[in-house]
Amino acid sequence: MGIKMIDLPPSGILLYESKHKDGDVVGEHRHAIHQILYAIDGHGHMIMNGRRFELGPDTLAMIVPHSDHSIVSEKKLTLLVLAFEAEALDAVIQQEILGKRLKESFATGMNPFLATDIRQLLRKLMFEQGNRDQLGLWALRIYLQEMLLLLSRSGQPNAAVDSNGLRAERIRKYIEDHYFEPITAADLSARMNISARHLNNIFKECYGVTPIQYMTEVRIGAARKLLAETEKDIVTVCFEVGYENLPTFYRAFRNIVKLSPNKFRQQAGRLE
Repeated sequence: MGIKMIDLPPSGILLYESKHKDGDVVGEHRHAIHQILYAIDGHGHMIMNGRRFELGPDTLAMIVPHSDHSIVSEKKLTLLVLAFEAEALDAVIQQEILGKRLKESFATGMNPFLATDIRQLLRKLMFEQGNRDQLGLWALRIYLQEMLLLLSRSGQPNAAVDSNGLRAERIRKYIEDHYFEPITAADLSARMNISARHLNNIFKECYGVTPIQYMTEVRIGAARKLLAETEKDIVTVCFEVGYENLPTFYRAFRNIVKLSPNKFRQQAGRLE
């Protein structure tokens, strides 16, 4: 067993394809740099630090420097490998994410929300790696850091059996983390790979409202906090919580709070 060298470009970041035929074996080895392995097709497994992890579509492995690992391809395994030096990243990312939250190697199956985001970031990295403009190197760093942030917040989930309760919980968590984005029922159902009707049913069974109704409640809850605790203009609050125009914001706010944003702010001020 020894250290396998990977020649990195000046950016310190390299994304490449690693293809393995049925029965291929990559013997135990280690690297002096970080790697993220993302399986896009086929099946196999890896042994990492003495533990076995399955590899298949939408599974990801984070390998920290000097972790012993080997890979066995069982069915024409295709991996995307993102290799990088920690020094290519901002100091805060090195200390807070790599140094504290992603300091150990792991492999995991990803939930549909995380898998969708990781795939999009990998596509962006592929594009920027082939893009020769002056901002390409900065873009590579930004997208890699965004990926590490996602992984550090994901809790490294092991998505084995996706029950309706677990699906509903994942939808709820996604809404709470992304309520300020333009989320639709079609977006959520596509990410979960289920119909919009089934999505609404399983969420309502757990939480008593549809996902979009819950998103509205989360947005208005955030708006109430901003109105009560800051002096931001109402139009700014509207924008910050995810609404594109004031009439829609006012209508949603009145439906839930039974007051206009102005009246609510006035009452909140009197209670202080």
